[in-house]
Amino acid sequence: MKTFAIDTLGCKVNQYESQQIIQFLSNHNLLYVKDFQKAQIIIIHTCCVTHIASSKSRQLIRKAQKLSPNAKVIVSGCLVSAANKELMNLDEKLIFAGDLKSLLALLEKELINSGIDCKSIDSKELTIERFCGQTRAFLKIQDGCDGFCSYCIIPKTRPNITFKPMDKVIAEAQNLVNAGHKEIVLTGIFLGAYGQDTVKRKKWENEENEKLAILLEKVAKIGDLKRIRLSSLEPADVTDRLLEVMRNNCNIMPHLHLSLQSGSDKILKKMNRQYTIKDFIKSIEKIKTDLDRPAITTDIIIGFPGETVQDFAQSLSVAKLVGFSKIHIFPFSKRVGTAAEKLGDHLDKKVITQRVLAMRDLEKRLAEKFRKQFVGETAQVLVENDDRNSGKCERYYEISIKTDKKIDKGTIVKCKVNEDGVTGCRV
Repeated sequence: MKTFAIDTLGCKVNQYESQQIIQFLSNHNLLYVKDFQKAQIIIIHTCCVTHIASSKSRQLIRKAQKLSPNAKVIVSGCLVSAANKELMNLDEKLIFAGDLKSLLALLEKELINSGIDCKSIDSKELTIERFCGQTRAFLKIQDGCDGFCSYCIIPKTRPNITFKPMDKVIAEAQNLVNAGHKEIVLTGIFLGAYGQDTVKRKKWENEENEKLAILLEKVAKIGDLKRIRLSSLEPADVTDRLLEVMRNNCNIMPHLHLSLQSGSDKILKKMNRQYTIKDFIKSIEKIKTDLDRPAITTDIIIGFPGETVQDFAQSLSVAKLVGFSKIHIFPFSKRVGTAAEKLGDHLDKKVITQRVLAMRDLEKRLAEKFRKQFVGETAQVLVENDDRNSGKCERYYEISIKTDKKIDKGTIVKCKVNEDGVTGCRV
């Protein structure tokens, strides 16, 4: 039996696409293995959103070739689609396929050449029945972006705006539940644009989109689906209807990820973001009014070109005001082909490092403060690590359950949160 391995870098959309490939090849009787040395076909699904992501992608490609020199190594994903110089100096034996459609076509050809009967399949029709190796399943419902934030390469790697019809989302979510997944995360490149053919709100009717809320309500009605989360949103995506749906369905977790990127209006304008700080704070106030102590997580870019001491201080100030439960901190990474690459006033790396450390210190304190408010209360933990009996609670922070007995992965456990806020006792 022919064997294959796949390794993935980057976002939840990339992770979902890798699951599509695993299912496609498994359905054609290829054996999925995790060890590169046992694989005849190796797929590296890359990311290039930052220099670090690109570097890790190249390292993984070289590792695959070193561990399995006779394997056919296929490089796919955003690093390929970006068509930049970062792929130079790699082995000429590599096979490249940028988007999922190209990768599928290449794999179909490979199967046919190996004597395996294979019918062409549209990537839009390739749904998944389970998410291998994970308790939490990702479900891609939207793809593509034409927003052109000045720091982001994604509109060049994923320019086609598409979305999955509601009936197909419901059917796929039901399959995932049937496979044993208790939690599903609805994800996309620009999730708030679900049902639209552009991410630019000025081109939407009333500059608001209720289609995501309508879909979310339908998904929430699926039997035995214990938990639903949404991946990254922007402030304007959090409509009154969306919050109403979240309030009325207890299986939708009280957790929203809103990307701030900067606390300075001047920097947000240079980033070409579609909101102001006033918009962001207004959205936060609405969320906190409608939901019980919700977890609000975010992304912040540190050291964007032209970021002054005052601009950075504003980012710290907004983070304190919101009380984020988690901040994903990204030092600015200049990407070839983006508008930000050509901006002046790029900051010294030492300055960026100092500011990153300051934001990390604040993030640690905010996370601790957020967790402490739940001490003594009951939380429900979806066990993801059965070695440590730990997993994420409703508000998306990790709790380790104190018990002598091993708890199976995928089990949802009620526990009382201890005084440290990061452990709990089973009840």
